[in-house]
Amino acid sequence: MAIFPSRKPEPPPVPAAPAMPLKLVPMEDLLRLVVDEGASDLHLSVGAPPALRINGKLVKLQLPPLTAEDTEVLARAVTSDANLQRVTEEGSVDFAFSFRGQDRFRGSVYRQKGQLGMALRTIPKRMMTLAEIGLPPAVEETLTLPRGLILVTGPTGSGKTTTLASMLDVINATTAGHIMTIEDPIEYFHPHKLGIVNQREVGVDVPSFAEGLRRALRQDPDVILVGEMRDLETMETAITAAETGHLVFSTLHTTGAARTVDRIIDAFPEDRQEQIRVQLASNLKAVLSQLLLPRLDGTGRVAAFEFMINTPSIAALIRDNKTFRVPNEILTGSKFGMVSLEASLVQHYLNGAISYDQVIGKAQDPAAAIQLIGGQQPRKP
Repeated sequence: MAIFPSRKPEPPPVPAAPAMPLKLVPMEDLLRLVVDEGASDLHLSVGAPPALRINGKLVKLQLPPLTAEDTEVLARAVTSDANLQRVTEEGSVDFAFSFRGQDRFRGSVYRQKGQLGMALRTIPKRMMTLAEIGLPPAVEETLTLPRGLILVTGPTGSGKTTTLASMLDVINATTAGHIMTIEDPIEYFHPHKLGIVNQREVGVDVPSFAEGLRRALRQDPDVILVGEMRDLETMETAITAAETGHLVFSTLHTTGAARTVDRIIDAFPEDRQEQIRVQLASNLKAVLSQLLLPRLDGTGRVAAFEFMINTPSIAALIRDNKTFRVPNEILTGSKFGMVSLEASLVQHYLNGAISYDQVIGKAQDPAAAIQLIGGQQPRKP
């Protein structure tokens, strides 16, 4: 019996006697299916059959709904008893693991309605180059900076981790420096190249992002990656690290450079916000925001970017609490290598990769996107 739904309409089946419930499909078979079908995620939830996310769409497998016992068996197949104990105590746990020695997955096991749920995401087998990702050319220039804060932002599943891994790989291959990462969990393994890379996992090698970042400052790093700026303490330490001569990379779940700056500033008490504006104006070097959109032809997804470089003009806007004017600076900043999200979306539209509705729906300034399109028509495939 096929467990993957047909991608073409089929005539209604001839009624038959009810089938006996299938035996629980082993986790190994589910992971193999994820890899073979090119899915990005596997979702396991009590009361629903296993589901794959393919090209951004969730596809339920033709299997019986999972029971609470099923999800626990499947969870134990990929994670430790210690991690499951953390789920009991904290509600969820994140981890990474290898499958068949060549495929890697990032996993999250969590409790919902008192039962276990699980989401597994594939980690690409190799690091993509900056060109393969489609990053704006000016991004590579920022990787040679001696210090400062570079942020990669976007919603969950937008490829931030992949982008950061590729950026660090460029630095590792071209610079004889010490790279320290604090991740939760470690997804991409970085071999030592021209540089030396040490990777620390939250909950395994270090208790938290903030503590890992504090300790990293005493470990002679040139470059520091903080997997995520989740709290005020981590934000504060990251800004200080950038200020004291380190090149610091991190992520936020925001869209757009202006919102990213506002998100950081708003995390601090009101009486400290002016000081943080001054620090960001001086130490924030660039913000790369990205989105992943399904291609019109159904062959995968395409990345759209906004890239802001902190020019003296933008630094003044941050310092003067006028970040609402940053998007306009990005729109007119192409001579500095900046790219607006609207320009990136419109380019994909004119190349025939995405629809007009996707452009308007994802643009931060739909009117600007419409103006960029003008009377142009998308290229025929």
